[in-house]
Amino acid sequence: MINSVRNTVLSVVNKNNYGYISPSDFNLFAQQAQLEIFEEYFSDYNTLVNKENSRVSGTGYADIKKGVEEMIDIFSVTNFLNHNSANTYFLPSLTTTGDDYFMINKVLCYPVILAQGQNTNTVLNSLEDSTATFLTDGIVVGDIVANLTTGVQATVVNVISNTLILLSANIFAVFPENYAIYDKSVVNEVERVSHNKITLLTNSLLTAPSNTYPAYTEQYDLMTIYPETIVKQGQIVSQYIRYPKTPKWTYITLLNGEPAFDQSQPDYQDFEVPLEDEYKLVQKILQYAGISIRETEVYQFAKVEEREQQQQ
Repeated sequence: MINSVRNTVLSVVNKNNYGYISPSDFNLFAQQAQLEIFEEYFSDYNTLVNKENSRVSGTGYADIKKGVEEMIDIFSVTNFLNHNSANTYFLPSLTTTGDDYFMINKVLCYPVILAQGQNTNTVLNSLEDSTATFLTDGIVVGDIVANLTTGVQATVVNVISNTLILLSANIFAVFPENYAIYDKSVVNEVERVSHNKITLLTNSLLTAPSNTYPAYTEQYDLMTIYPETIVKQGQIVSQYIRYPKTPKWTYITLLNGEPAFDQSQPDYQDFEVPLEDEYKLVQKILQYAGISIRETEVYQFAKVEEREQQQQ
């Protein structure tokens, strides 16, 4: 889609020889335009919820809220949070989970540890521990296995014996490495509380956070989990809405100097918003382009088009 958007933008800009938009400028404009559209999803969703509560929304194909929900769900991610120290975990970021988060939607905790120890061999997609008692410990398919040394996780695919289980991923490449296995059937949602409230909760005999009713607070890039016994990698899972990836129109330069689109480049990234928002991308990029080349007609044209679409 990104090449189609760029061709449309250049067609509008070059029609009256307003100026040329370089690939680097286009990529900057594209990033901002996509972020604008992404954040509009949430304000649109709020408006549609209010309409639904006021009984002025439609159903079936007229259920616009459902479509906005699906657009937002494109950016929904579920990841284990990386353990920091004690009972703190890193919030999602490019360095920890591979993407920055826009909003934490849900946090889950696996408090029950079924087994822990060190692997004594490396078998592809497996965990082997000659001292373990996996069958006796009640390990079953679906339980979560965390490599406490490297911080990666997998799930149990098959329990072969007391000392060998098959995993969904190859998370033990060397030995010895520490591991822990969590009971998949015991999972509790962690409630977010304010820093003021957590003090009152932890000092109360009746409302103190427990494994059944855990809580968390946020500070900068860390999440602090209560009770303070939750301290291991793989115990905390978060479902969150991430920011869209930065779009990048990549190219090869021909002999005459004109860049030609090349999506085979390793840093190529298309837009992540749905195809139906292509016209919005064009409008918003034209607005940025009009400001950049100091042509008010380009900006006003895009603004009028955007206003007309919003009124429909």
